[in-house]
Formats: sequence, structure tokens, C-alpha cells
Amino acid sequence: MERGIRRSCQCPRGPYSWRVRSLAELITDDRSAWAEIEAAVSGSPCAVEILPTDPVRAASCLQKLQVTTNSWLGSLVYLSGGLVVDEGWLRVLGSGAPEHRLPDIHTVNAGFEGAGLVVAQDIMGGEFVWRQGDSAPSPAPSGQSGQPTIHYFAPDTLRWEDLGLGYTDWLYAMLGGALDQFYRSWRWPGWQDEVADCPLDAGLHILPPLFTKEGKEIADSSRQPVPMTQLVSTLHDVADQLGT
Repeated sequence: MERGIRRSCQCPRGPYSWRVRSLAELITDDRSAWAEIEAAVSGSPCAVEILPTDPVRAASCLQKLQVTTNSWLGSLVYLSGGLVVDEGWLRVLGSGAPEHRLPDIHTVNAGFEGAGLVVAQDIMGGEFVWRQGDSAPSPAPSGQSGQPTIHYFAPDTLRWEDLGLGYTDWLYAMLGGALDQFYRSWRWPGWQDEVADCPLDAGLHILPPLFTKEGKEIADSSRQPVPMTQLVSTLHDVADQLGT
């Protein structure tokens, strides 16, 4: 599958660590990036829903994340439960929205064994992870040399792909229309209704799998909702077994 904003890489394992800052240090109301996010959402050609969040949960998520609200990531986590893009095809993680069955960013990352931070998942079990090499320091804003970029675990290849963009540039591109190009070969007639019916804590299990020759014709495949944790775990297990 051709994805216009990618370049290939392998994703090594290993956690991030950084100096703990207080909540007051992380909340920068006068420099919040939220207005930029709202503008990108309102101008998006995709259907985008901003999920509400609980202030207490949002504060806890932001403090644990240790990213300020003058960044897109920090602002989105602090001021939203997450973004639901294209009827739920893409789920951009925030501080969670239990009433919508979207987990918070830390709950998702608790089950992630790789390096970096999972910032979004798609309905096929693909994961977007913000990371850099094993020797990298803590996450930092994009646009600087040597800074983290978004890496995608692709269900059709079972490989990690470096998209070459920082978090802000990646999300701006996806909201701006790149999402349709990114997933064009995976769309089937009537996908919108099927995706909208899939809970946000679930993804679609495809048979034959996307990474097989037989699975390339997704319109002819079997598609069944399964828990997202199960779908992601299965894909990574197969990737490990195949050594991809």
C-alpha cells in the first residue's frame, strides 16, 4: 500500500524517561495550542469529533505525560478525550472518554511493549507511535533536528514505517486530507457505516489478513469487530513470529 507521508524504518524497543514537572509548569494557557487544533478540525475535509473529557482525568493524564499545553499533544490530551476521525477510522488519543469507549493515552500505552508513545490507532489495528532512537532523550517538539517522529505499524506489511513528521505536522496533515490518501487502498464500498458501527475500543479483524496476498482485496474479506487490545496484540505477535 502506498502511503504518501512515510519512509521505512525498524522500530527498536525501549522506554522514554524525563524530568518530572508540576502540573502548573505544564499548563500554559497563554500559549495553548488548542486554538490551532480547533482550526485544523473545523477546516478538515474529514468528519472529526472532539470527545469531551473529565477535568480531573485530563489533569492526571497531562501530568503523567509531561508535555506542555503549548504543544499539540499536550493540549489535545488536556482539553479533549481524543479525536474521532472519519467515523472512527482513526482514533487520536487524548485523556479518554469512557462514555464513548475510547481509552486514554496512558491506558493504551500500558499494553505497548515498544519504544515511544502510542498517540493514535486505526480501525485496522495500525498504531501511530511518537519515537526516536534508543539513545534519544525525552520527547520534544517537532521541527528540530534529531527530534522524534511518528512511526506507523502497518497491518498490511507488519513493519514499522517512519513517516518523517513530528506529532504536530503529522496530525495537521492527517486532518488536512492526507488520511484519505494514506488509507485509500483499504476503503471498500459502504465502509463509513461499518466503521461507525464499530466501538472505539475495538477494531476490525480482517480475514484473510491484510498482510497476505489473499487479503489485498479487502472488499471481499470477512470483517468482524474485536477488542482493539486483542487485534493489536495478534498483529504484533504475528510480526514477531515472521521476523518482520
